[in-house]
Amino acid sequence: MYILDEPSIGLHHKDTKRLIEVIKKLRDIGNTVVIVEHDKEIILSSDKLIDIGPYAGVYGGEVVWEGDVNKGIEEALKKAKESKDENYTSGSLTIDYLSGLKQMETYPHKRKWSKYIEIKGAMEHNLKNISVKFPLGVMTAITGVSGSGKSSLIGDTLYPALARHLQQHCDAKPGAFKELCGDLGQISSVEFVDQNPIGKSSRSNPVTYLKIYDDIRKLYCDQQFAKVNGFGPSHFSFNVDGGRCPQCLGDGNITIPMQFMADVRMVCEECGGKRFKPTILEVKYCDKDISQILDMSVVEAIDFFGKQKEATAKRIAQKLKILDDVGLGYIKLGQSSSSLSGGESQRIKLAQFLSKDSAASNKILFIFDEPTTGLHFGDIKKLLSAFNALIDKGHTIIVVEHNTDVINAADWVIDLGPGGGDKGGNICYQGVPQEE
Repeated sequence: MYILDEPSIGLHHKDTKRLIEVIKKLRDIGNTVVIVEHDKEIILSSDKLIDIGPYAGVYGGEVVWEGDVNKGIEEALKKAKESKDENYTSGSLTIDYLSGLKQMETYPHKRKWSKYIEIKGAMEHNLKNISVKFPLGVMTAITGVSGSGKSSLIGDTLYPALARHLQQHCDAKPGAFKELCGDLGQISSVEFVDQNPIGKSSRSNPVTYLKIYDDIRKLYCDQQFAKVNGFGPSHFSFNVDGGRCPQCLGDGNITIPMQFMADVRMVCEECGGKRFKPTILEVKYCDKDISQILDMSVVEAIDFFGKQKEATAKRIAQKLKILDDVGLGYIKLGQSSSSLSGGESQRIKLAQFLSKDSAASNKILFIFDEPTTGLHFGDIKKLLSAFNALIDKGHTIIVVEHNTDVINAADWVIDLGPGGGDKGGNICYQGVPQEE
């Protein structure tokens, strides 16, 4: 039995077809292949589909469809026709998107641009002394087969060169190129939004990263019991001594080192995983202690804080709404950063930028490398909406991507190739996606 986890990551459409052929050969000689995957072609090529859901996180964990994928599509379309309901859903988001009951947004009207940044004479790795213009104020997709030079152009050359020009910290030196020119004064900073964890500590979580926890702590400090006992904001923090559990130091878990095996993580016996001292947990806001708030999902917290009268509570709900907008309504407020996937971490970073009210002069160039990794069709739809929200604020997005839905949503496409390695490094196409 072969178990493959997202084997299509980083693969071009052409390479995915080859992968399917190899997997079928493995099957045909008597092997069993189990694949965790979001790629449409691979799903449709499977002999059996097991769809887990209906949604993610606390709202998932059930088998919503099991069987032949084509049969599932036929049944969904038949029932939709019989119900005569335009909003009919099969109960499986995967089947809904495969059958066309749900569809990705189309973006036929492309944004026009006049200002740009240009890299001239890029020669890093396999790049063939190419000059490329990157439009500003729009979304540009960098495409091409695996090894065609996309990372060499964007990650190794453009990003370090811009960071150096803008006097930002960057660990890498720019790859070989002749000149960086164009409307460089139109951007104030460049951000490479990767899939690295949002915090180094296991105590870091979505609400601390987005500074929402400061408002939550303020609410609890304002409660009568907290005032009487002299509890300040630090008492509701699990990063400093005061109110946090002295045994697990606010982590909620104890790590037991094992000499010859992997370390074991166990729920802290002293606080029961609640992270705080009993006296801190006696402080209640609308009958909820701080631990119960951190255990809420984003959607639950939006509903809870949105119903309250205080301006601080309303502000918390408003800030949390951005996490839901990027498709993270299911994660818990206090969920450890170490338990978040790379795609989830990337979207939390995206939410952070969306939450900022940037000044008119503060225009950022965002670079995303394969942001659809690990994302379902429905998640990609929300990701594109978030991208458009950033562009509406005057920012620029450059995305290295193979996903056709993202490429079609872009305003401009730069395709590298035609092959990989020595056969790549050339510009094969520049223009709007529909003209390709």
